[in-house]
Amino acid sequence: MPDLHRLKTYPIKERKNLVRIEQFAKLIKPSKEFAAFFDSLPDILGGRDLNRLIDAIVRAHQNKHLVGVGLGAHIIKCGLSTVIIDLMEQGVIKAVALNGAGAIHDYEISLIGATSEDVGETIKNGRFGMAEETAFAFARACREATQKKEGLGRAFGNMIIKDKNKHADYSIMATAAKLNIPCTLHIAIGTDTVHMHPCISGDELGKAALADFHIFTDVICKLNKGVWLNIGSAVILPEVFLKAVAIARNLGHKLQEFTTANLDMIQHYRPRQNVTGRPVSDGINITAQHEIILPLLRLGVLSKL
Repeated sequence: MPDLHRLKTYPIKERKNLVRIEQFAKLIKPSKEFAAFFDSLPDILGGRDLNRLIDAIVRAHQNKHLVGVGLGAHIIKCGLSTVIIDLMEQGVIKAVALNGAGAIHDYEISLIGATSEDVGETIKNGRFGMAEETAFAFARACREATQKKEGLGRAFGNMIIKDKNKHADYSIMATAAKLNIPCTLHIAIGTDTVHMHPCISGDELGKAALADFHIFTDVICKLNKGVWLNIGSAVILPEVFLKAVAIARNLGHKLQEFTTANLDMIQHYRPRQNVTGRPVSDGINITAQHEIILPLLRLGVLSKL
């Protein structure tokens, strides 16, 4: 067994980061002109699908039904936290699910206003994933979630607020905690850099992550007539979503009429099966770069509202 206590770590401020908050998406106000733009799109293929999704979100929001998102870490690394946070603050997005990497990038953004190390460079010299603060924060969030018997995402968000992280306004987890919106983290052990550090307890991580799965399942039980978007997660979040749908239906919750969508640069097998295929009869698949389609989606929804 490797002795992880011998790992050489370093302060995160010494790390070269590829993404900074100065690069994040800027928010512009919705307008009737933008609504007219979306109405002008051809009622064919991608144009039809984008407007179908916008209309489904608008309809769900107006009728007080759930609109939730599952986000891959790439969404944060592409500077789109501002878009997601705005839709949360506008009351459109009412639940968020992240994978472990998403939580890592979200926390680092809140702490230093930057994230995304140069893996190609640091994997060569043994420094990949060895920033100290991120692992310690993850371990602390797991411990607090376990002790307080709350979800990992909520514990992380509360911690960012309590610590007064300089860039907490850019944190999806902190925003969710502030707004009392469910924000759940779904962990695959061994996939995230923090799992390499000896401060991480498998017992606490497992308990906190399982609590979040239960919270997530409660969210999905309320999805009827709502909308669930899978954005940029190829495996983990589609798998989690399918299991939550299975539990909801097994327990007798009405879950027959809702909209699902998968937005990604490349259409992968599991999102198309587990999100837009098996659970619904007619899911929406939109293939586009996140940094283009998400600002457009925001403008479409808010302009039509």
